[in-house]
Amino acid sequence: MSSVEKDKVVEKAWRKDNKEHSLSEVFSSVNVPNKGSFLKKLLAFSGPGLMVAVGYMDPGNWATDIAGGAQFGYTLLSVIFFSNIFAILLQYLALKLGVATERDLAQACRDHYSPTISFTLWVLCEIAIAACDLAEVIGSAIALNLLFGLPLAWGVALTALDVLVILFFQYKGFRFIESVVASLIFVIVVSFIFEMIKSRPDIFPMLNGLLPKQEIVFNPDMLYIAIGILGATVMPHNLYLHSSIVQTRNYPRTTMGKKMAIKFARIDSTVALMAAFFINAAILIVAAASFNTSGHKDVADIMSAHKLLAPLLGTTLAPILFAIALLASGQNSTLTGTLAGQIVMEGFLHIRLKPWLRRLITRSIAIVPALIVTIVYGAKGTTNLLVFSQVILSMQLSFAVFPLVMFTNSKLKMGLFANHRAMKITAWAIAIIILVLNVYLVYKTILG
Repeated sequence: MSSVEKDKVVEKAWRKDNKEHSLSEVFSSVNVPNKGSFLKKLLAFSGPGLMVAVGYMDPGNWATDIAGGAQFGYTLLSVIFFSNIFAILLQYLALKLGVATERDLAQACRDHYSPTISFTLWVLCEIAIAACDLAEVIGSAIALNLLFGLPLAWGVALTALDVLVILFFQYKGFRFIESVVASLIFVIVVSFIFEMIKSRPDIFPMLNGLLPKQEIVFNPDMLYIAIGILGATVMPHNLYLHSSIVQTRNYPRTTMGKKMAIKFARIDSTVALMAAFFINAAILIVAAASFNTSGHKDVADIMSAHKLLAPLLGTTLAPILFAIALLASGQNSTLTGTLAGQIVMEGFLHIRLKPWLRRLITRSIAIVPALIVTIVYGAKGTTNLLVFSQVILSMQLSFAVFPLVMFTNSKLKMGLFANHRAMKITAWAIAIIILVLNVYLVYKTILG
């Protein structure tokens, strides 16, 4: 059977043929050299991984990492590490789904489930995107307050203007957006390299923290933060995003071409997510070295951490770089959140909105509660709202993970690219672990 015939067999496994490309305006728009070297091909496929990695270092992650480092030192580094392993595997499944079936996850759900179930999944995903946007609004507002003394309410309102920035970036093309994201990630990395050097962490306890400890399970307070780290690490909208943007590469849509695309996209994704692991680990390490060892174990929010960095590290540059990195984190997540919203709406509903209108709607949903809480409750209220947004994300995660695992395990849907036996077992195990831990997180949060 030829590769074309095999691809047609895959198509028959779906309820209907996929006649619309995901993000059609940029589909297959980034050129891949046919006879280039390994490095040239890898560079051509590099970019989507960084855009996905942004979701793993957003302001929601900062809150859990700071609390974990301040209270328990380096112990929860192992949780960040294994959460990142989960993320690498799930993002690999997402990119493989996009390449093998030429559907993003939203389109795959629409072509497999009934209209009622598809609509329900769309609503849940929109809630998750709005919750993620809420974290970006709060994170950016806090950063503006720390850098310029801008009142939090004004900072929240100012984030509405990023609609114009998004519109400008999308007009410049997809490769330009990837370059902007990469530049902002570079700013975050440089900032935390400086923070780590100044905080002088203990190397051996830090390395020991990468090994899982029994006390994480048996200490209720530690377990709660550990689950929070997991909930803030694996983002549901990233799975939809990755399954779409991997298709922006212009590779041959044949079996051999798809194998090449999956290979290089997997390298891109893995490297980018290891960068995200470094940033999350760095936040926790700085918190552990600066606060835990100095007796400030009660530091549990971003603003308190910023205030203590200068006197503890002996330099005024540390809190400035901390705030700049936070602002870069929030703006990076804004870029990818807009694309994820567009992918989800078009994939589930076939509704196409102009990017600026889509962004304006999503941002409005996030700004209103953030503005009310900021005005009424101040900084403490925004911290609580930031944590609440991560709980909402945790509640939505399994509704994206379970369909993804089910689709990529199916030989009828994936053909030659279906998960092998070991991957099937691993994928289901991770899906169930995430479900159980996140249900526990939501349960404890509601009780708390």
